[in-house]
Amino acid sequence: MEMQNSTNTHTDQNLIGTLQNNKTFGIFSNAIDKAGLNGVLAGATQHTVFAPTDEAFGKLPSGTMDRLLKPENKEELASLVNYHLVNGRRSTVDVGRWDAARTVNGQPAPIQLSSNKLTIDGARVTTPDILASNGIIHGIDKVNIPAAPKPH
Repeated sequence: MEMQNSTNTHTDQNLIGTLQNNKTFGIFSNAIDKAGLNGVLAGATQHTVFAPTDEAFGKLPSGTMDRLLKPENKEELASLVNYHLVNGRRSTVDVGRWDAARTVNGQPAPIQLSSNKLTIDGARVTTPDILASNGIIHGIDKVNIPAAPKPH
């Protein structure tokens, strides 16, 4: 696990600015923007973001992100982004005590901590505790896909 403290302390920037300045989260930053969620992550409310790296997006089936980024799929994209968000500012130490994270999307994401490796729904936290003024970011190595919503 690479830990460079200097890159983990952008506390003067909000979550959006911190994600955009970190070159490994370009696709996720774009997804947040296209989902119309920049305002949520630029506001004063504290959030914990499990941010998939660009490399993680590369593991998705071909064409998945192209499809999700289309305007007609904005709701599905927002659901995916919200599945990577938790309300409140939670460090990896906090998250490691949970069985599941209550995501903003409404679905719980299972948490496992074993041999000092923290995972959320199977995605390993590779860059923990990147601080922002309105929350904290944990880089993860997989894009977590929420279950399809059940028809009402």
